[in-house]
Amino acid sequence: MKPLRSGLAAMVLAGLASQAGAQHADFVLFGKDFKGSTPAAYQPQHRFVHPMTSPYFHEDSFVTTDIRAYFLYHDFPTGGVINGGTAKVYAAQVRVALTDTLQLVAYKDGYTDLDAGLSNDSGYNDIAAGLKWNFLQNWEQQLHAAVGAGYEFPVGDPSVLHNNGEVRFWGSVNKGFDRLHLGLTGNVFFGTSGDEPLGNSDYLSWHAHVDYYVCDWFSPTVELNGYHTFNPNDEVVGFSGIDVTNLGGGDDVVTMAVGAEIRPTQRAAIRAAYEFPLTDGDDLYGYRITASLVLSF
Repeated sequence: MKPLRSGLAAMVLAGLASQAGAQHADFVLFGKDFKGSTPAAYQPQHRFVHPMTSPYFHEDSFVTTDIRAYFLYHDFPTGGVINGGTAKVYAAQVRVALTDTLQLVAYKDGYTDLDAGLSNDSGYNDIAAGLKWNFLQNWEQQLHAAVGAGYEFPVGDPSVLHNNGEVRFWGSVNKGFDRLHLGLTGNVFFGTSGDEPLGNSDYLSWHAHVDYYVCDWFSPTVELNGYHTFNPNDEVVGFSGIDVTNLGGGDDVVTMAVGAEIRPTQRAAIRAAYEFPLTDGDDLYGYRITASLVLSF
């Protein structure tokens, strides 16, 4: 039933994206508004790069219609409960502009191949979706802000550290300075799954983004991601689940990523980033490579 549910969800979301693309065929990523007209103050170098790392949690302030395919290769540090190993994640996100300020965000799904000390298995991830409201769009000042809410449905496989329900609230702001673009996102998560074998916490995350528009087809990026548990319910393991899973507690984790986006066309972007921890501690972070493809409609 889980593969069927995932397949049906993907088909429905892809259909919505296709319909939105047909209705708004003139929409170009960050270059035009919802109705297809270019904002008078917009310049090509004002194009922001979408968040590249921590894709389940890092959300910008723009309302777009796009599909983002992700591949993550995650290395676990040796020692502790995990005791080394790797995880490979294959996922896709769908975003649909419902109006010029409201967006449907299907931000979590996919399949995980886990080869680590805690588990050597593969399975489906939880599914999460929500709505984002872009309440501030100032193209002249390159200033945008949004808030959103979502829910993660516990339909994934426990063998790959999924099957955790949680409510998510977030806010984001993006500010451009001609070719330089900054972004900041904050999330708060509340676990809803009750007693879990490895714990189930309430936690915060924050995500900072910098990109620089070098030319029409290239932008380098730097991102920081931080995770903090503020209510370690049923703490069983003494480390953070970061964006991999919801665990019982652990120290704060901060990571840094360096990467770049290449744009072969106006509607397509290929990105990759290398991410590593800035904090010490017994957590799930060794290093991570994130690659993604963005297709806008």
